[in-house]
Amino acid sequence: MLNVILETCAGTLTQGLIYAILSYGIFITYKILDFPDLTVDGSFPLGAAVTAVLLTHGVNAWLTLPIALVIGALAGLCTGLIHVRAKVRDLLAGIITMTALYSINLQIAGSNLMVERAIDTIYTSAPVMALLGSVPLLYRKLIVSLVLVLLIGLVLEWYFSTKNGLLLRAVGDNDTLVTTLAVDKGRMKILGLVIANALVALSGCIVCQEGRSFSATMGTGQMVFGLAAVIIGTTLFRRMSFVKGTAAVVIGSILYKACIQIAILLGLPGNMLKFITAALFLVILITGNLSGRKGGADRAGA
Repeated sequence: MLNVILETCAGTLTQGLIYAILSYGIFITYKILDFPDLTVDGSFPLGAAVTAVLLTHGVNAWLTLPIALVIGALAGLCTGLIHVRAKVRDLLAGIITMTALYSINLQIAGSNLMVERAIDTIYTSAPVMALLGSVPLLYRKLIVSLVLVLLIGLVLEWYFSTKNGLLLRAVGDNDTLVTTLAVDKGRMKILGLVIANALVALSGCIVCQEGRSFSATMGTGQMVFGLAAVIIGTTLFRRMSFVKGTAAVVIGSILYKACIQIAILLGLPGNMLKFITAALFLVILITGNLSGRKGGADRAGA
């Protein structure tokens, strides 16, 4: 019984960590840029599609990570150019790119593609096996995912502290200030979308390697998941300034995955998963709004 509980917890943590990388991307568009970017539902499976094809053609598993980053960045670039240069509204720009990516993903990998067990992934690659070969695969996945998430989080926090990163933050908070600094706010928006979708595609790449499969529909609902993770994390740690935004997002992602796992363990059917996701997201939004109103009332009373 204890082994079952430990394995369930390890699997949930691994999923939460992998999807935290997707949530990093949505944190940039939603919290920093204030941009409702639906490209996510297309760039996530794009990273998985490219990865599945590359792995089946013998490409090194670790090499697929930077390739997925670049491919995702191109998807974000398309959305940014459509919005900034073609003057299309942000929501519509994301929808256009997402729709186009669905067909592109089908062209790349078909509707489904499996990665055979004989093919190495990042979790079974030679460097990882040399260090963690004695660790069971389930826990090896957890360790590798944790290291990747921590490294990416540290890089993001470093970037946000640079001049360029501070300008990116300013675009969402006060784009007029960015303009007065002689910086093209449109260019900064494009940069933010490029970084965000690169991270989303990277998450899709790792999900593909963890589950050894690609599905054309795997991007459906990923925007909702990422938003929920961001809102959970930022709401929980709203008054704790010492908790970095990236750390809050990771915790939010793990908690959200845990909620879904608990719902499944309680006997809810798998075909209700998207319904559960939507219902949880609605509850989180309502709770976040109520918390925000209460905080505002408390400040007004003070």
